[in-house]
Amino acid sequence: MRSYAAVDLGASSGRVMVGRVSADSVVLREVHRFPNRPVRVPEGLRWDVLGLYGAVLDGLRAAGPVDSVGIDSWAVDHGLLDADGALLGNPVHYRDARTDGVAERVWANVPAAELYAATGVQYAPFNTLYQLAAARSTAQFGQAVRLLLIPDLLSYWLTGEQGTELTNASTTQLIDPRTRTWSREVAERLGIDLDLFAPLRRPGDPAGLLRAEVLAETGLGGPVCVTAVGSHDTASAVAAVPATGERFAYICTGTWSLAGVELTAPVLTEESRAANFTNELGLDGTVRYLRNIMGLWLLQECLRDWGGPELGPLLRGAAAVPALRSVVDAGDGAFLAPGRMPERIAGACRASGQPVPATRAETTRCVLDSLALAHRRAVADARRLADHPVDVVHVVGGGARNALLCQLTADACGLPVMAGPAEAAAMGNVLVQARAHGLAGDLAASRRLIARGRPAVRYTPRGDGARWRAAEERLAGR
Repeated sequence: MRSYAAVDLGASSGRVMVGRVSADSVVLREVHRFPNRPVRVPEGLRWDVLGLYGAVLDGLRAAGPVDSVGIDSWAVDHGLLDADGALLGNPVHYRDARTDGVAERVWANVPAAELYAATGVQYAPFNTLYQLAAARSTAQFGQAVRLLLIPDLLSYWLTGEQGTELTNASTTQLIDPRTRTWSREVAERLGIDLDLFAPLRRPGDPAGLLRAEVLAETGLGGPVCVTAVGSHDTASAVAAVPATGERFAYICTGTWSLAGVELTAPVLTEESRAANFTNELGLDGTVRYLRNIMGLWLLQECLRDWGGPELGPLLRGAAAVPALRSVVDAGDGAFLAPGRMPERIAGACRASGQPVPATRAETTRCVLDSLALAHRRAVADARRLADHPVDVVHVVGGGARNALLCQLTADACGLPVMAGPAEAAAMGNVLVQARAHGLAGDLAASRRLIARGRPAVRYTPRGDGARWRAAEERLAGR
């Protein structure tokens, strides 16, 4: 049995978990959890990446002896390094306003349809491509000789070696999902120098050894390797979906909901682009065909606005509120920025002629009904656009613990929901490391290992779906 440290960084919190893996079991233990709070400075919203790195070191110190370290995080954001390898300022947060209106400037050179046909990445205003376009005229960008996505930046500080992990690179809108390499045509047409990126790595590739200074600070006995995992946290989470066949959809729940299906080839049609589906790369040659939904961010922001009340009583109150009384579009960019979320939800309900939530329980129910409705649309659209049959929906990530959300998702989709594991990203992270050491098999074998050890909770759909269809039509204004 070997031990692996999984550094799993989400947009609102991070953790370090230790996974002990043998040929027939995987056991996770959380050793350190810490907040991930963006900081608003005069120039905009930034990540406190030095604080995150310090927390990672604290977590590795608490982990004790490990055979390997793997890092996953949210996508698109990055740090810029100068010629000496030093970080040029704190990384910009994807919710920063600097990319407002930038996409239209990019499309003037490469029309949106051509960009999608080349990269398969959905439109989101914060895609790395648009961030680069926004930064091009800045003094900081003028000094940059290297761009490292967040997990690769932390890996660089741990090891001194630079690389760009593929699953995360596929979210930049600069990767061709058919060749699984850089789209040089897109980069050339937009004047992006791909030498800015470090060489591509694949999940399971070695990413270096912990530096002597890191070993001394964490108390770990060397050598300890860092292994490239599915460093986009969704790639690691999907790898840990305990599916027993291919006819499944997944919803990775957390700050975002990522809902879709797993394919062997991208879907690059104009209809797919219009539906705003993305083709991101996964393990073993797979494609994560999915739609980004605002996710539990809506509820997280409500809780923050309300002063952090306990979630349990809110959910019990929400369960007593009549279903589908009011719903909002959980994918609407109007909810992207932080602040005043209950007020914005109320405004959206008012503008669409629906009852305005008057209590915290009613607002919470509005959020959960809206998420379940968005899950329904995403799963149905993925099945249709990819011509991929779905018999069951797997909900993984933090939302798997939310019984009300899981039941509403089953009701909305008209399909059984299997909930768990909640720690899917960390589990997928650990299993890729274990594969590199010969302790886990391919994707299907890893999923069987998870399914044996952690039975999922089943939610059976209730009702005939007519009320959910009516809510969809009401939201669409029909």
